Amino acid sequence: MAIEYPLSLPTTIGMAKIELRAVNAVALSRSPFTFSSQVHAYSGQMWQADVSIPPVRKDLAESWVAFLLSLQGQKGTFLMGDPNNATPRGIAGQGLVGSPLVNGANQTGGTLNIIGASRNKTGWLLAGDYIQIGQGSSAKLHKVLQDVNTGNLGEAAIELWPHMRTAPANGTLIIVSDTKGLFRLSSNEVSWSINELNAYGITFGAVEAL
Repeated sequence: MAIEYPLSLPTTIGMAKIELRAVNAVALSRSPFTFSSQVHAYSGQMWQADVSIPPVRKDLAESWVAFLLSLQGQKGTFLMGDPNNATPRGIAGQGLVGSPLVNGANQTGGTLNIIGASRNKTGWLLAGDYIQIGQGSSAKLHKVLQDVNTGNLGEAAIELWPHMRTAPANGTLIIVSDTKGLFRLSSNEVSWSINELNAYGITFGAVEAL
């Protein structure tokens, strides 16, 4: 069976550590004479991550080795999220989700209008929760920056990071639990270590696939 991207992370063993980084393309120049600054914010924003799995025996590690090799360096893509925030802290995390959809075409930037969420809820999502827009190779992971309250039709405006680079189609499903984004390896080289106890050590870097 041919390998199809994006891949899912192996489930034989979870992560020991993930470091997530939010990268913004901002230029700052400072006068050497007055120290006054000029700042220009460009549109570039993306996720980066470093992932480690715990030292494990061969039968648990080899699925991760095969996963990394299957990506063929930076060619392939995979889906990954924040394992510590699979469930939102807001009311949506209690099962009061509704059917949230993108409300309106041509939305880009840092504010997303939705409709169809659970109605008239204060704190439907809380600052720091995640949403996912799109699925599969279109999946985009976004961090919620402010608490989200919904109206009579389950409508809300969500302030998010990173900004939307391309406009999602009107009616696109918004995912709020077990959210993931599309990533690729940050290097074409993968490696793993095996110590004297036959324990495997695996770490890798990832960047958002844009």
